[in-house]
Amino acid sequence: MNVTSATDTTGKSNSTDSLTTTSSNSVDYNTFLQLLIAEMKNQDPTNPMDTSQYMSQFAQLSTVEQAMQTNSKLDALLSSQSLSQANGLIGKTVSFTDSTGASFSGKVVSVAINSDGSIATLQDGTKVAVGPGLTISQS
Repeated sequence: MNVTSATDTTGKSNSTDSLTTTSSNSVDYNTFLQLLIAEMKNQDPTNPMDTSQYMSQFAQLSTVEQAMQTNSKLDALLSSQSLSQANGLIGKTVSFTDSTGASFSGKVVSVAINSDGSIATLQDGTKVAVGPGLTISQS
């Protein structure tokens, strides 16, 4: 029987055909767990997996799980901090200069937080990105 490699392109009539492969350098928690379970299911019963290797992989799994929990707690903490900072802006007077060079000033009536940052809404309806170039003063 003649077996060609998976990347062998001989015998193709169209030279523009190509093999597209996508790969990822990171493995998430669920993928790691599935790989570990598959390895345990498919091990040779006459030559089982080395116990120290199994414990090492289990420790890696535990580390990945703890890192994921830490990340979710950090996200919640950052969100809480953003809300506290936004609350402190309401009622304050802010001044800023837009990209055209025009200066604006007004009292903050609300602050919205989204994935791009915080957006303050002034009394006149003007929306201002909270960040560099914004001057905050007591009203």
